[in-house]
Amino acid sequence: MDNLPEEIVFINGEYKNSNEAKVSVFDRGFIFGDGVYEVVPVINFHLVDKDDFWERFNKSLGEIDIKLPYTKEEFEKILTNIIEKNNLNEGGIYMQITRGVAPRSFEFIKDLQPTVFVFCYKTNIINHKYAKTGITLASVDDIRWKRRDIKSISLLAQCYAKNKAVQDGAFEGIMIENGFVSEGCSSSVFIIKNSTLITKALSNEILPGIRRKVLLELAEKIGLKIELRNFTLNEVYSADEVFISAATLILLPAIKVDNIKINNSKIGEYSKKLRELYAEKLIKESNK
Repeated sequence: MDNLPEEIVFINGEYKNSNEAKVSVFDRGFIFGDGVYEVVPVINFHLVDKDDFWERFNKSLGEIDIKLPYTKEEFEKILTNIIEKNNLNEGGIYMQITRGVAPRSFEFIKDLQPTVFVFCYKTNIINHKYAKTGITLASVDDIRWKRRDIKSISLLAQCYAKNKAVQDGAFEGIMIENGFVSEGCSSSVFIIKNSTLITKALSNEILPGIRRKVLLELAEKIGLKIELRNFTLNEVYSADEVFISAATLILLPAIKVDNIKINNSKIGEYSKKLRELYAEKLIKESNK
């Protein structure tokens, strides 16, 4: 297939060409979606946002009782090796840890050897093609499970929602539950109204976005008030600015939601400034 990620991957202790990497058909990730994943940005051949990544990665693993079979130092070396072997200047590293191989049985089977899979891909993060033009969003129903704080590889509900958004001509979907915005299909969602940045408070209902955390810190530095609360789709429509964040997007401003113009389809000044500050942070981090 064309446009597959970079060629050298890591699978269970070995670096392989992606065409040669194999996983058992009885792997619980394949059978049940029993595993977690993470994505870490790469800038100038370096991992960035590392500390927050490790915190969330370990929390997800712990919540479903999987132990990473490597120390932090060993696993970080695997990630940097993947960068080097694929000559990855800018993009993302994806890692997936499943419970391992076992006969099909629903309970968490003990003492399995986890399956560890890592690959990387190129993408423009700092100069993302939609950073200056903005994106469109479409509202979709949130039909996911109740532990969204775990970065599970079981993503069928997100795929279903994303497909609906793309069919509606949007770049991303924003999911609605009980009349309120939860988050994007693969992103965090923010609105700005009257110099106040509003996003949903952390709970088991949303993923604790790493970019979300940093953007909240930056927002305070540029004088925005912060409100962590539920907000409605009507608030999105009437917002001064709307944007999403994700690992390899940083921040992308939305100029239209459900075909309703946001800020007369112009990118807001706060969104622009926040993106600039975050990009500066990542570039500085990558040069250490």
